[in-house]
Amino acid sequence: MSDPDYEALYSALAKTPLSHWPNRLRSKVEVALDPARHGNLRAWQTVLGDLPGITPSSVDLTADCPRIGDSNQLSSEERERLVGQLKAFHPWRKGPFCLFGIHLDTEWRSDWKWNRLRDTLDLKGKRILDVGCGNGYYGWRMLGDGADLVVGVDPTLRFVMQYAALTRFVGPLANYVLPLRLEDLPEGNGGFDTVFSMGVLYHRRNPLEHLAQLKAHLGKDGQLVLETLVIEGETNSVLVPEGRYAKMRNVWNIPSVATLEGWMREAGLRDVHTVDVTPTTVEEQRPTEWMTFHSLPHFLEPGNPKRTVEGHPAPVRAVVIGDL
Repeated sequence: MSDPDYEALYSALAKTPLSHWPNRLRSKVEVALDPARHGNLRAWQTVLGDLPGITPSSVDLTADCPRIGDSNQLSSEERERLVGQLKAFHPWRKGPFCLFGIHLDTEWRSDWKWNRLRDTLDLKGKRILDVGCGNGYYGWRMLGDGADLVVGVDPTLRFVMQYAALTRFVGPLANYVLPLRLEDLPEGNGGFDTVFSMGVLYHRRNPLEHLAQLKAHLGKDGQLVLETLVIEGETNSVLVPEGRYAKMRNVWNIPSVATLEGWMREAGLRDVHTVDVTPTTVEEQRPTEWMTFHSLPHFLEPGNPKRTVEGHPAPVRAVVIGDL
């Protein structure tokens, strides 16, 4: 296998209100996975094809570090080779994962974020859209919490290849990462029970337009889970950074919690409520062996963790939920 296999997804969608999606998705996925579009893609495909064909003795998606196989299934030489293969997809940002005793200590402790919100959600039997899903970490956690089907979208091919590598071992579970943007999906027709957008809103010039796009994919009694950067302030408080924010490009709007809740109500969501507001720390986002580039410790003002290097308030993230 040198590419993700989406045939099982297309078959699953054919039995849902999204039955028109497969024909529209196939051509877009094929274009996105054209090696001519990304200089590293052929090399990544080669690594995928060379991964060992080993079936894990067990898979536990309920663990903070999803556990795939046991350490005794690989010799030390096999483990060292697999580490090298997986590092071909560096940087690993979302995780962690525990693969045959290998601890993929990713840049983000994504399990911390998941644990802040998981008890507020009932995902049992739900069909879920995860926008900006990265390598699919949250999708596997959603399956572990009882979701029926997770469709993730992320246009970054490196993350899609990480997903494909992990899927090689996790097996044919109903968590899929499509190499697409939200805008590439067929027009929303309410085919999902829950829609997640985590770490995306501040990269959108028009936040209300993004919320409207997310809402269009929600079915009756659906729920939107939104996680994004926020600032302190009252209603209508919004930080519009000039240049970069914490060295990130394309950060357009960072609202106060009150403003964010107001945007969601304006988008037509009800029972809007904030379930978590947490400052991001250098323990939660940092460089590791699996992500050796600069990270949050380099993005903050030296000696002052409450400000970014540009002088903006340091990152604080909120999770806000609204119902259709």
